[in-house]
Amino acid sequence: MDLENFLENVKGILEKEPRLIELPSQGKVVFVGDTHGDLDATQQILHRYLKKPYRIVFLGDYVDRGYDSEKNIHTLLQVKWEHPDEIFLLAGNHEGYRVKELYPANFWDSLSGEEKHTYGSLFSKFSLAATSQNGILSLHGGLPDLKSLEEINRIEWGDDHWDKMVWGDFVEDKNDALGDGWGRPQLDRPYFERMMDRYQRKVLIRSHQPRAPLQMFQKRCITIFTSNAYRVSRTIAIADLEGEIRDADDVIFERI
Repeated sequence: MDLENFLENVKGILEKEPRLIELPSQGKVVFVGDTHGDLDATQQILHRYLKKPYRIVFLGDYVDRGYDSEKNIHTLLQVKWEHPDEIFLLAGNHEGYRVKELYPANFWDSLSGEEKHTYGSLFSKFSLAATSQNGILSLHGGLPDLKSLEEINRIEWGDDHWDKMVWGDFVEDKNDALGDGWGRPQLDRPYFERMMDRYQRKVLIRSHQPRAPLQMFQKRCITIFTSNAYRVSRTIAIADLEGEIRDADDVIFERI
């Protein structure tokens, strides 16, 4: 199968998935932070966890920064095509380059205009979040301000809610105020707690923000990275979908 047809086939699978993935209440789930062209990290994770009882949620940012962006994203798309119910690919800000340009963008800069359209259209079908009934919410960046979690399914690619979800940062600020730092929405602890209470979720698992600590806000906000593009340990988070998740103490962290 040629690349064009392959990408169209994968796009057809992604189009059937909602913006909000509802994880099952059995087994375990592996959360993977930014991989950013780190093919080795992706391959190790798939080798270890692409089997029962695991499902794998990738939290976005598959391209740019690293040297193997094309191979990395094609590997993930291939596995999604072969195992659509075991692998979930969420959108990061680097998948939204055609909406909001960013730097570095070595993957996007290598593409022709037609290729940018093809990948941009494909990436716009990625889901935006995954959640479980035992208290987990996962996404790339920050929380949107919606009336209910289910409204994520009505978010349009590129709107203000999308912007918070793929570009938002969390800051240790006691003031209940939102701001915008160089195009990245700044979200504080009161906002985090208010949204998590509204959505009735205990723990947020995210990526996107290299300078954020692993745990914030009384261990309820977890930030992981899984790429050698950053000067941090390549980390994944593993959660049991059958037990209660109250904070980071109920999550297992492993280095890749």
